[in-house]
Amino acid sequence: MGFVVLHMEKAHGSDSGTTAHIERFIIPKNADPTRTHLNRKLIDYHDGVKDRSAAIQRRLEDAGLTRKIGSNQVRAIRINVSGTHEDMERIEREGRLDEWCADNLKYFADLFGKENIVAAHLHRDEETPHIHITLVPIVKGERKRRKREEQAKKRYCKKPTDTARLCADDIMTRLKLKSYQDTYAIAMAKYGLQRGIDGSKARHKSTQQYYNETKKLADNLKAEVVDLQEQKETAQQELRQAKKEVQTEKLKGAATTVATNIAESVGSLFGSNKVKTLERENRDLHEHVSELEEEARQRELQHTKRIEEITDAYEKRHRKLSEFTEFVKRYFPYVEKLMPTINFLRERLGFKDDIIRKLCTFKDVPIKGKLHSSEFNRDFETQRAVCSIKEDENGKFDFKIDGVSHVSWFRKKMNEFREAIGIPKPRQNRGMQL
Repeated sequence: MGFVVLHMEKAHGSDSGTTAHIERFIIPKNADPTRTHLNRKLIDYHDGVKDRSAAIQRRLEDAGLTRKIGSNQVRAIRINVSGTHEDMERIEREGRLDEWCADNLKYFADLFGKENIVAAHLHRDEETPHIHITLVPIVKGERKRRKREEQAKKRYCKKPTDTARLCADDIMTRLKLKSYQDTYAIAMAKYGLQRGIDGSKARHKSTQQYYNETKKLADNLKAEVVDLQEQKETAQQELRQAKKEVQTEKLKGAATTVATNIAESVGSLFGSNKVKTLERENRDLHEHVSELEEEARQRELQHTKRIEEITDAYEKRHRKLSEFTEFVKRYFPYVEKLMPTINFLRERLGFKDDIIRKLCTFKDVPIKGKLHSSEFNRDFETQRAVCSIKEDENGKFDFKIDGVSHVSWFRKKMNEFREAIGIPKPRQNRGMQL
């Protein structure tokens, strides 16, 4: 008997990055393109609603909210449901996948209200069938903050307690999340699925959290590879030095042999004690040379072994880094496309890493201060410019300021500057294309 999978995660803004993944505006590398046609949209959108992000906005407009939605307020909750891989294959093989989808939609509609479930997509082009459900957290009832104020007997204007509110925290309390796991497992028991281990320390990581950790791991791997390369070069230098020492000792051995031959010739002629002394010293020299040769040979073996160890470690780290790079390209294909934009923001505009990280989550980020244009080689002051990274119809990412391309924004600012100082706007050369 396998386990159910129920994961809930808060989303901010229009959540366009997740919409592109769910609606398959971008085909991820872990998906099989030959099976993408098997994916299904389980909830039809209202007229005039083109995608999941627009469906979220439509529900917020129709909910009758009385309070202004904050810029950092959670507008949707991502829900991902599935089961153990083998059990989902069995459900699909038995022809019960449609029934499983219908029971999932009924469970969440009964739990959160049908009108708040604005999108649901079945994915069958990945390894395990699963459903992406989008919940707009519209709730009713008195705010917890107001209850505390009433208990403290503070004065405020009494308002109806059944007013619709946007509040993800009311839905995702610790007790309620545990309750969802329990009741969802009961609803899925008919498919041979059960609840996971209660109290397990296993935790789901968000895409952004996982990306940050894998980027940190990649940086560490690169540093270790550089260190191994330096160790390899040092060991190779030591090996070359050892070989030179061995060659020197061999030359000394040859010189000693010549001296022995001379001594023998002199001894045969004169038979003096000095010749016998030379012979004894010659033997001592031979023994010393043998010791030096053995020592040099051992050192050469040790250096060779060390180089092999460093080479193996380097190749292992290199393979690991290559595998990691392929992993990122497969499961996060947009990362590679974002790199030119990230380099532009860092090197040309001088943006800090915290701002770039926010932009890479496809959120609108307000900027105040000076923005530098390399085209006009000057800074333009702005009190509040809304910056964002958007993907065009060709799948390329562009940096936008106040909803337009940064190129157009800077040119507009330059024209305003010229008009302010009385310089006419330059005429465009019809023979050139910008």
